[in-house]
Amino acid sequence: MSDSPGFPDSAARDRDEAESASAFAHPPVAPDATAAYGDHPDQVVDFYAPRDGRTGAPLVVFLHGGAWRSRYDRVHASPLADFLARRGFAVANVEYRRGGDDIPQQRGGGSGPAPAGADPVAGRWPETFDDVAAALDSMPVLAARELPGADVRRIVVTGHSAGGHLALWAAARHVLPEGSPWRLPAPPQLRGVVALAPIADFAAAVRLGVCGGAVTQLLGGEADFADRAAHADPGVLLPTGIATAIVQGVDDIVVPQAVSEAYVDAAALAGETVGLTLLGGVGHFPLIDPAADACAVVAEEITQLAW
Repeated sequence: MSDSPGFPDSAARDRDEAESASAFAHPPVAPDATAAYGDHPDQVVDFYAPRDGRTGAPLVVFLHGGAWRSRYDRVHASPLADFLARRGFAVANVEYRRGGDDIPQQRGGGSGPAPAGADPVAGRWPETFDDVAAALDSMPVLAARELPGADVRRIVVTGHSAGGHLALWAAARHVLPEGSPWRLPAPPQLRGVVALAPIADFAAAVRLGVCGGAVTQLLGGEADFADRAAHADPGVLLPTGIATAIVQGVDDIVVPQAVSEAYVDAAALAGETVGLTLLGGVGHFPLIDPAADACAVVAEEITQLAW
């Protein structure tokens, strides 16, 4: 997850490594309940109840990052889920199918297993999108059963990095092309989206080489890229009509500021305003690190949409 575009200097790389180490140093936090939304082992959601015991709490649906690759699962986001639960939210931490070493390589149209020591392929087409759609469609029923104190009429979807992409995509399913299997007939019932350093615009992400070509891999390779991007790229699925905010570290070398700015610009051209909060001196990982001040900013952005 620390693949970085371009050639950042050693100080930037050192900062990124320190921020990553801090974010991943927190012990996992066990959920209060876990529920399945499908038959695959990855089709599960961990639920965290508000720590103050309140009822009627808004529900935050979180989609974790990790370049859509299997080595990163929802467990690394459990401290953030607990942090938000301590802020009075009900939280759903969603797992979904990601790419692994068993997925054929399709860089440049080639195929074959990943070479030894290489990153696993990013994402599974179409399973990654199948899962996010199914999880969100199932969420009101699952949350009402597992977290009876949650207010499923007040849902905010958030996600980090690749999960930020999925959060933006989940809010745009009603503007997917006709015939898309994930298209909704009407906008999803969400209070809004808070995307954290999201891979929000595929053209910008590909140009910058974000996460070692993960975007191209997510869509199955270059041969199908253009057709599939029309169903998967938040930067072209606009306007959504759903309140959207992005939180972005200015010093992020994993998913740089330019990717978020490209999405915000595309939204403006489509007649939609997207909030963009830029945090100076902040890289990629403090946004999900409960020990970092940036995490409090994230909670405040969610609060503004949820309450």
